[in-house]
Amino acid sequence: MANTNSENPHVGRRFQELAKKCLDKEFKTSFEQEAVVFIGEPAKGHKFDLASPNHDIIAECKCYTWTESGNVPSAKLMGLDEAVFYFSFLPAETRKILCMKKAKSPGKQETLAEYYVKVHGHLLKDVHVYEISDDETIKEIRNGLS
Repeated sequence: MANTNSENPHVGRRFQELAKKCLDKEFKTSFEQEAVVFIGEPAKGHKFDLASPNHDIIAECKCYTWTESGNVPSAKLMGLDEAVFYFSFLPAETRKILCMKKAKSPGKQETLAEYYVKVHGHLLKDVHVYEISDDETIKEIRNGLS
């Protein structure tokens, strides 16, 4: 059964905490949550989900799933595109990571992260896409150099 809209912020927050735990371990540092980073011209503060202490690694966390009927969640993909857009204002040397919850749909061979990379990969440039499972397994779907 799908989450009600009132549960969505809690689900997203729990996934962000899971992603933080995984990235802390992966990069051997402690990521800051809701980190304000100045982007654009003139520079304005934008809140990213996670950032390393010196902001050389920035991550956005998305806990999206396929629709109940197994269709592509088109509006949610726009949210992913928005995150990628904000990444484009970060310095080139910043490691940009889009963390997505592993989401499989019955009858589909690919996860939502794999689908997103396949369909929207042309927008990703230097963005890394990590898929994170509930068991804290990280799989790099796209390495940012593809």
